[in-house]
Amino acid sequence: MARNESPTPERRSARPTFDLATEGSITTALSGYHLLADPLLNKGTAFTEAERDTFGLHGLLPPTIGTLDEQVSRRLQALRNLATDLERYAFLRDLQDTNETLFSSLLVQNVEELLPIVYTPTVGAGCQEFSRLFRKPRGLFLSIPHKDRIDQILANARFDRVEAIVVTDGERILGLGDQGANGMGIPIGKLALYTACGGLHPATTLPVILDVGTDNHDCLADPLYVGWRHERVRGQDYDDFVEAFVSAVERRWPHVLLQWEDFAKNNASRMLQRYRDRIITFNDDIQGTASVATGTLLSAINLTGNPLTEQRIAIMGAGSAGCGIASLILQAMVEGGLAEDEAKRRFFMVDRDGLLVDGISGIEPFQKPFLQKRAAVEGWILDHPDKITLLDVVKHAKPTVLIGVSGQPAAFSQTIVRAMAEHNTRPVIFPLSNPTSRAEATPEDLETWTEGRVVVGTGSPFAPLIRDGARFKVDQTNNSYIFPGVGLGVIAVKARRVTEGMFMAAAKALAGASPARHNARGTLLPPISQLRDVALTVALAVARQAHREGLTDIVADRIEAAIRAKIWTPRYLPYRAAGRMPN
Repeated sequence: MARNESPTPERRSARPTFDLATEGSITTALSGYHLLADPLLNKGTAFTEAERDTFGLHGLLPPTIGTLDEQVSRRLQALRNLATDLERYAFLRDLQDTNETLFSSLLVQNVEELLPIVYTPTVGAGCQEFSRLFRKPRGLFLSIPHKDRIDQILANARFDRVEAIVVTDGERILGLGDQGANGMGIPIGKLALYTACGGLHPATTLPVILDVGTDNHDCLADPLYVGWRHERVRGQDYDDFVEAFVSAVERRWPHVLLQWEDFAKNNASRMLQRYRDRIITFNDDIQGTASVATGTLLSAINLTGNPLTEQRIAIMGAGSAGCGIASLILQAMVEGGLAEDEAKRRFFMVDRDGLLVDGISGIEPFQKPFLQKRAAVEGWILDHPDKITLLDVVKHAKPTVLIGVSGQPAAFSQTIVRAMAEHNTRPVIFPLSNPTSRAEATPEDLETWTEGRVVVGTGSPFAPLIRDGARFKVDQTNNSYIFPGVGLGVIAVKARRVTEGMFMAAAKALAGASPARHNARGTLLPPISQLRDVALTVALAVARQAHREGLTDIVADRIEAAIRAKIWTPRYLPYRAAGRMPN
């Protein structure tokens, strides 16, 4: 090697900055500022006197020796003193980049309060402001100009322990559309929940943005935009870039879990179909959303009294998420004894051009199973002769369940909701679009328009309702009830694939934990504060399903132990010194 040539990752002897805990301690070669600057290792004021001696920290820290609980209390007080949720989001992101253990402990202990900050709805604003909030790099920004360097980038020794990757291309961030590289906020937020709810160690997680450009002119015109300044690449060049990424991931981590997030509907379904039988992968927008919606609907049946096989489902938003929901509910109906053809007739998929019926143009492959027969809608008196609207569907098909994944605020109008209430004693209505500003209706309006009879679940958090003079919590039908447990279960038992059967098992496990099973006034879902317990329940169901499907080599009676061994609880461990870098 020439004197001034830098060693490539493949040729260097670099090791990770520390070894994961063995026998209750951590060994690291870092010291001084290098140790304090590593968010995976920094303990701030909690470094002991002996550790300050060993690692050259005297003078770099104030003399007080603190505890993790004291640090959590200090950070929580500072957080609550901030004026806006976006400021709180930025505060937490800075804390995550400074001290991962403290950040995770704060989130675990206060998940109900902080989930709306770390994820929906505030993460939407966080993505829109990502370039302006950018301070420290986290994860990987892979752009098309560096397509031929992906293997080299992934080879960094810091990523040796990676077990879970969340990746987006930033084209469909929540209901906000194309955010380009600013969409990196989504993988970062998802993986924070993998740690807080599922217990994955942060060193084993990796957020990735596939930066293929953006068609968002505000981003391109922003001098502070951190992404690749290019219109969004599509077609074969796009597919080749995704293939280069997936192939590199396969070579680097043959058993990693790869989760797709916030891709546009056509790419989301295509990529899932292309890679689902090749790697350990799933799409949370399609499968996670479907699982939580199905689990919540199974819970709602406890309150409505109507069995699943008698439900009629109207879904506003016939993209990959809406059709994913329909597919899993359809599977549940068939498992419940309904013939598949009969079950399909119970779904009414409404897009911006109206009800999907056979014979219309522009139908995507994933939409075809849910086309209504034209004969079934003959004789309907339509408000608009050129299309069949959601109101037409509600009036004539008389659905028992109305689900929104359209990203269209106020799509569930008073007229539509009152029509639902006319033919249902307990109408089930789930406005699931995120963030809050994109919800199809507010719970307060739904409560008013149904005279307090609605069974409601929302994608983002809303204030409690007043029902019968008492506060009634609105269920947040959020994917955080599903994906942390799915990932935990798959990783813990080293499942070779992620299947639809696993998402059905997750949905049923979630429904099994519903307070409404035993209390007619109970909520549909467990409290957000119990998400760690929910993740364990879901992980057990998913892992056992993997065992039933022959997708894991672990024996049945070792499943629970394997899952519990994978759950990391944020706490400070004592450090031991290895060969050190300079102070």
